[in-house]
Amino acid sequence: MAIKKTLLLLSLGLSLSFTGNVAAQQTAGSKYNFTIDLTQVKDDKVQVTLQAPQIKESTIVYNTPKIVPGTYSVSDFGRFVTDFKALDKSGNTLAVEQLDTNRWRISNANRLARITYWVDDTFDADMKGNAVFEPGGTNIEADKNFLINTFGFIGYFDGMKQVPFELNVTKPQGFYGSTPLIATSSTTTKDTYQVPNYVELADSPLMYNRPDTTVLKIGNTDVLVSVYSPSGRVTSKPIAENVRDILDAQRKYLGGILPVEKYAFLIYVPERVGKSGSYGALEHSYSSVYFLPEMPAEQFSSTIKDVAAHEFFHIVTPLNIHSEEIGNFDFINPKMSKHLWLYEGVTEYFASHVQVYEGLYNLDTYLEKLREYIATSREYYNDTLPFTVMSAEVLEKYEKEYGNVYQKGSLIGLVLDIKLRELSQGKYSLRDLMLDLSKTYGKDKSFKDEELFDKITELTYPEIREFFAKHVEGSEPLPLEETFRKVGIIYQPKATETIISYGGFTPGFDQETSRIIVAETADMDAFGRQMGFQNEDQLLKFNGTDITPANIRELIGVELQQMKPGEEITITVGRKNKRGKVKEKKLKGKVVATERQAIHVLTPDPSATEQQKALRAAWLNSEV
Repeated sequence: MAIKKTLLLLSLGLSLSFTGNVAAQQTAGSKYNFTIDLTQVKDDKVQVTLQAPQIKESTIVYNTPKIVPGTYSVSDFGRFVTDFKALDKSGNTLAVEQLDTNRWRISNANRLARITYWVDDTFDADMKGNAVFEPGGTNIEADKNFLINTFGFIGYFDGMKQVPFELNVTKPQGFYGSTPLIATSSTTTKDTYQVPNYVELADSPLMYNRPDTTVLKIGNTDVLVSVYSPSGRVTSKPIAENVRDILDAQRKYLGGILPVEKYAFLIYVPERVGKSGSYGALEHSYSSVYFLPEMPAEQFSSTIKDVAAHEFFHIVTPLNIHSEEIGNFDFINPKMSKHLWLYEGVTEYFASHVQVYEGLYNLDTYLEKLREYIATSREYYNDTLPFTVMSAEVLEKYEKEYGNVYQKGSLIGLVLDIKLRELSQGKYSLRDLMLDLSKTYGKDKSFKDEELFDKITELTYPEIREFFAKHVEGSEPLPLEETFRKVGIIYQPKATETIISYGGFTPGFDQETSRIIVAETADMDAFGRQMGFQNEDQLLKFNGTDITPANIRELIGVELQQMKPGEEITITVGRKNKRGKVKEKKLKGKVVATERQAIHVLTPDPSATEQQKALRAAWLNSEV
């Protein structure tokens, strides 16, 4: 089964862990005291109990989120709440009016002592309306697994998002709570966490089950990799080892020290596709939650590595650089920031750039990644829509343009990076700008949406303000050809290129055998016919090297392309005989070159000047 495209398009989103400018909303010494009881599951629901903070008003409204950061869609978590009760100190019920799906108004609130309600999960609840994207949802499986995205279980009172929260989780025997939070106390039956405000609580998911965890030490940061896989075929240790290199590369890329003490990867591996029909991840400031299908170990680790490269970089933005719209997020009627180019675009740019900068990618691999950004952005999205306008109105009017934050958004980062390096003779980069912005603002200080471009200009060069005006606030397409020329790269929107053919058949994946197969031969080319590929052939070996989903791209895209026309090639396939048994068969032939029409081609310029080469070396951390 192929991983859906939504794995990339929906895997990313804004995350929050900020206090913003919200003075003195709380009463001294007051706090929320929540308990989630995982030991008494009834009808696939768990009970939530709140010992309420001190309330002086005669009426108060309790809210559960309508929209949460990063999903860019209405979740309406109140629809999963039932049997909502408000009680005074004597246990007498107080009058409650449900105002809408997500809000309850409580009368005589100055007498309120306790609230109780039951919460159904989003993974399999029988609810009408939009399904909740699983990484931003909740799961309740008695004695098996509890995925607690806190905003799905816990709400807040009007005007009291900044009051501290105590969260108590009553857990089954033998269960472990994987989370970016650090417990203030923990026993075999209960964990307690202290969180300064609701925004930070909503940014802190937990996953409870019998533990399969591995902890990596990346510089000064403990990185927890936690996996729940019902079949047991996906485990934490190989995933942790696979992501170690990219996390350590990111540490070096960010100057050697990461700005977090603990980070958690929470990975849920379902036995079947969820109600949303999508796979992917949702990142938070100190963690990320994954909902990914079971697949061969190598392929699973490779997939996690690609997605994690993006998610982990959110420890920079918006954790330390964010607007007021994000710093004090409105969970009922949010106003969107116009700077998705920064939160998602720059993050995605860093996620790929770090891999070439730290030697995990070669130049060809990186240029192919950039080509994919360009092709997707220019072929599938509106390239003249001002990016700030799209960002500000992404919840409704431009919802279908959201995926471009990872495509054009990353290209904005690329052009900005090269322009900064050009203006500084290679000495100042986009990374340096992000570090300067982090120092200017930081976790507890939000910027005003309208001031950011001017602040960046103040920190850099006047030409940068002109770039933003034309290409981010304005409708002019990014100057890609000019930008790539500065670093000795030729960009051709359309070109004819010569490649070494793999056969031209349509590939597929056999989930039963975990093999790449020949799915369709109708459009097979001359080389494919020469080799004699047949429908349902399993691809086993390429010149003696085992073919796996994890290495197929390297074998076809790199090793095959390095062969010369006329060279002998052997591809071993598994083919069913007349009795239905799969037998190995070696297909032999000679390599054939073929021409194809290509779009958005990037190639190093063999005539690049020394100045261009020097700027490229600064950009990619390579030799001139």
